[in-house]
Amino acid sequence: MNGTTAPSPWLPTAPCTPGRCAAHPEAAHPVPGHRPPGAADAAGSVRAVARLTAGLATVVLGVLLAPATGLLPAAVRIALVRHWLRAVVRAFGVHVRYEGEPGGGPLLVVANHVSWLDIPLIATVLPGRMVAKSEVRRWPVLGTVAALGGTLFIDRDGLRALPGTVRSMTGVLAGGGRVIVFPEGSTWCGRAGGRFRPAAFQAALDAGCAVQPVRIDYRPTGAAAYVGDDPLGSSLWRVVTTRRPTAVVRLREPLPAARHPDRRVLAAAAQRAVASDSANLPPLSVHQRSRSRPASASSARTPA
Repeated sequence: MNGTTAPSPWLPTAPCTPGRCAAHPEAAHPVPGHRPPGAADAAGSVRAVARLTAGLATVVLGVLLAPATGLLPAAVRIALVRHWLRAVVRAFGVHVRYEGEPGGGPLLVVANHVSWLDIPLIATVLPGRMVAKSEVRRWPVLGTVAALGGTLFIDRDGLRALPGTVRSMTGVLAGGGRVIVFPEGSTWCGRAGGRFRPAAFQAALDAGCAVQPVRIDYRPTGAAAYVGDDPLGSSLWRVVTTRRPTAVVRLREPLPAARHPDRRVLAAAAQRAVASDSANLPPLSVHQRSRSRPASASSARTPA
């Protein structure tokens, strides 16, 4: 899950690191004589343990019941998965606000990538086939969830697998389905973002479908960030110990692929739509201080 120095259109890097971007938000600016709301007092610790237990139990319960849902009609199965994902996010204590409307018909859904929470947040309102690196299939629990959800697993370490991945995505879209991609190719902490890689957008052009940009923001910034070599356990604990972590998911207007001459232009248009509120992000971050960090220290953690 750690970064790699091998160049790949599916494996770009970000300058985000856990210590500089994902430190506990309430601990970053302490007030003398005042215990921060998220500090590990007794009540806060109990609340955090309760959230963590509830979240993990909800995930495991969904995994155990997933095989039985295969006998249900597709519409019922999708509805149950959406309710389950919503329950997982709530169990971890995350408050969510959605803005905008999901587009109809086949869609290539593209979003900025900050956290493991991005996946259930999007799938709750725009269920579809996720694009994930092949290593995810071997992850405990989450790998099983991804496989049962019809994830399109890809080998991101080489260019030769790329055309086949695009063809698979095109097939899903041409069949009327949705495909969900994080085209930055790496998680960023939320204070800045990476360039949208154009490869995935070729599938929308080939299938003649629209692209729905989605912007995800978390408050406090950094509470949900899952970057660099940050262990999943640390990220989970940071989320559950934050007093009121909030996610805002903004669904932008779908972009008709046919109105864009090629995948690079389409990718740039989608990136502009996602980044349109970037002026409201907190200014101070590693991205203004360290643009030239080596790739080995960068974040390359992403399921897309």
